[in-house]
Amino acid sequence: MTRPDSGAAVFTGLVDLASAAIGGRALSTNDEFFAECQNLVEPTEPVFLPDEYTEHGKWMDGWESRRKRGPGHDWCVLRLGASGVIRGVDIDTAHFLGNHPPFASLDATRADGDALESATWTEVLPQSPLRAGSQNLFAVLDPRAYTHVRLNIFPDGGVARLRVYGDVEPAWRAVDDELARRHVARGDVDLAALHNGGLALACSDMFFGSMNHLIAPGRAANMGEGWETRRRRGPGHDWIVVRLGGRGSVHVVELDTNHFKGNFPDRCRLEGIDAAGARTTDLIAHDGWRTILDEMKMQADERRFLRDEIVERGPFTHVRLSVYPDGGVSRMRVFGQRAES
Repeated sequence: MTRPDSGAAVFTGLVDLASAAIGGRALSTNDEFFAECQNLVEPTEPVFLPDEYTEHGKWMDGWESRRKRGPGHDWCVLRLGASGVIRGVDIDTAHFLGNHPPFASLDATRADGDALESATWTEVLPQSPLRAGSQNLFAVLDPRAYTHVRLNIFPDGGVARLRVYGDVEPAWRAVDDELARRHVARGDVDLAALHNGGLALACSDMFFGSMNHLIAPGRAANMGEGWETRRRRGPGHDWIVVRLGGRGSVHVVELDTNHFKGNFPDRCRLEGIDAAGARTTDLIAHDGWRTILDEMKMQADERRFLRDEIVERGPFTHVRLSVYPDGGVSRMRVFGQRAES
């Protein structure tokens, strides 16, 4: 498992809209002879296995086309896991040294489905030079929200990962999990969900699992897909601050320690604050946090829906989950109603 603090550069405060962890996927490509383009959106860091080969040649953890012997260039079309405004791009050529593309560009479009034959594409990143075996970070200046991107490489070669960092366009999807539907009233939405514009702003620690995992879609497949802190050897406790996708009142809270058995928190507490537009640093030290859930015991590998335990319902713009003293939480859902503007 790769630690989130492994040294990779990221656009902080933004979500990787293309990540397979939130539903991003490859739709089509003109060539993936050596390695499939679906690898571009894998959330893990790329690896290199020196002795691994396939029937086509060297196995590579990325997308790699064959050597082009004629005119043209190679491309891959991806559906973003969450539609949104693209702020930055990382075209990572890790482990591609003698076979990386010297140039790349990125186009984007907005479509209701995946039939893109008549789509109008907008160039959001012009043809730009790439370094071999490196992250290649580019800013994007386009205020529009998109659903799909097309990576163009010139003329051919291999790219390990494509990260498309941006602001999620809230989808406000209905609750689609059968168990959650039994506990949540019709019309309630998950105010904290990443797909609804929720964003983890800050946390005390995320040594084993990234903070945005806490509000990712679906249930985690393993511990690595949750938020987990290192073992605390001194005083204090761990915490995470989440900006809700919209200001709203809290009706039900779901806390899930799925897969966390010997490393779940002993206790937890949830607080909320109504502070639209507040800076993250101000929120951390703010004295206006109000109790949503009093400090309570947690259990291993358990999915809990809490309604009667809620002390105050808001409305809130942010929530803060505190875990005592440390440990891992797979998912947090904050179901409720959006407040009128």
